Amino acid sequence: MRLHLNENTAGCSPAVLETLRRLGRSDAGFYPDYDAARAAVARHFRVQDDNVLLTNGLDEGILAAIGAAFRERSINVPETLGVMPAFDMYEVLTTALGGRMVTLPLGRDFAFDPKAFAAARTPATRIAFLANPHNPSGRFEPIHTFLEIALAIAPVILFLDEAYADFCAESAIDAGILSSHPNLIIGRTFSKAYGLAGLRAGAVIGRSESLDPLRKVVPPYSLNAWATAALPAALKDDDYRAWYCAQAATSRAMIAATCATLGLETWPSVANFALVRVGPSATDVVRELAARGVTVRDRSKEPGCEGCIRITAGVVEETRRAVAALTEVICAGR
Repeated sequence: MRLHLNENTAGCSPAVLETLRRLGRSDAGFYPDYDAARAAVARHFRVQDDNVLLTNGLDEGILAAIGAAFRERSINVPETLGVMPAFDMYEVLTTALGGRMVTLPLGRDFAFDPKAFAAARTPATRIAFLANPHNPSGRFEPIHTFLEIALAIAPVILFLDEAYADFCAESAIDAGILSSHPNLIIGRTFSKAYGLAGLRAGAVIGRSESLDPLRKVVPPYSLNAWATAALPAALKDDDYRAWYCAQAATSRAMIAATCATLGLETWPSVANFALVRVGPSATDVVRELAARGVTVRDRSKEPGCEGCIRITAGVVEETRRAVAALTEVICAGR
């Protein structure tokens, strides 16, 4: 069971699979037309088509945002700003493009200090990254927190990563917000709630003029024909997404209950995963779970996540097997 990358463990919607089955030789042989896919994403988020930039997974959206921000080179080593712990690709891609990432440690229980974050901006800061819900804790912050930060750090871009927003049903994507916050861009992925991780489909949402610099970075046709065809079908199947989000919510509760029984520290999560502190033997726990067919993410070496593992909360039946394995491993270790 792949419970380490927060994928949709049930896979894509049956409607997506039927759409893919209808594709043929010409679909593989010609470059795709993005109009229908872009319109479907815009309609889903209730914005205009030109507020949407389709990307090859959200990672490409992050790469494009950094690349666009770093084009201004009045300072030799441009900086990105973020928190620690966080999604590691912010720093990986910053470094890959010749920059340096500055991170602020989160407080107890991954508490976030908006004023300290805004104050950390320097003349070298080109773009800031924050996620809501936060990864790896699953903690949710009120939307107004990020809007205030965007205003405080302007004209520096605030990239708000909403990879897991489907699981909490709250988002900063709003036509009025985009209009009043020109330095705010929002990243979304269709890998988690929609089960399209293998197809690599993402989007960056923002004012059209705010996305123009990113459009100069993203290569033409980076989204393949199968992903382009799958997006409208996935977004149309509201029942499937609602079912999977409900499965994730039940699974989160199961993991939390198991942790309470075992005396393990965990944190309230609104995403499709849970962070669990299993202690100094975290690496051994990961190995023992893998031996039982359950792959989880070892986060124990990261600042703020000492002794922690992260477990995807997906299909309930898989979670039931996972918590049984976790109970067995923890009790054996004691």
